[in-house]
Amino acid sequence: MTKEICYNLLVMYGLSFFVTSLALGVGLAMDAFSVSIADSLREPQMSQGRKVAIAGTFGFFQFIMPVIGWFFVHELVSLINVLMKFTPWISLILLLYLGIKMIKEGNEGDTVSSYKPIGTKELIVQGIATSIDALSVGFTISKHTTGMALTSGLIIGIATFILCWVALHTGHILKGKTGVRETTIGGIILIIIGIKVFIDGVII
Repeated sequence: MTKEICYNLLVMYGLSFFVTSLALGVGLAMDAFSVSIADSLREPQMSQGRKVAIAGTFGFFQFIMPVIGWFFVHELVSLINVLMKFTPWISLILLLYLGIKMIKEGNEGDTVSSYKPIGTKELIVQGIATSIDALSVGFTISKHTTGMALTSGLIIGIATFILCWVALHTGHILKGKTGVRETTIGGIILIIIGIKVFIDGVII
């Protein structure tokens, strides 16, 4: 059944549509991928369910943001233009906050068991911070039909989920090999990503 659906969508939208959507997904997922590595360093004993939940959260936000951007382009063009001016600042502030918080929490504890697990609110903030720039994809897919926009967003979300899931399973490789607290490394990663997003959105 799934293969039949995929085949029908491929015939309906064309191969280039799926290739473009997948490329967008991989490109947009890189920040979430890096944050997932930071999360795995912060919570080394993370359960499989937690990994799925975290990767799923990143995937969901990467799915919904391009769709929201597409809607704004069609219905609220002036609003999306205003929002895009602030997205680099929002990402910078959120990721700086999370990075500093992670470094501070790591320095407060002496053992891995003292590390605080990632809370739901913090995970949502991470999801928004790493996906808010995907609103601009609304311009890229502005000529898509509703079905195409949703399908493209779904492909982006699935690509993000897979990459983040991989990151959560491999990030622990760095554990104990740097001579630096894992939470400190994770916090630095978040700060670097925040600065990168800001530079990409404002300076470049």
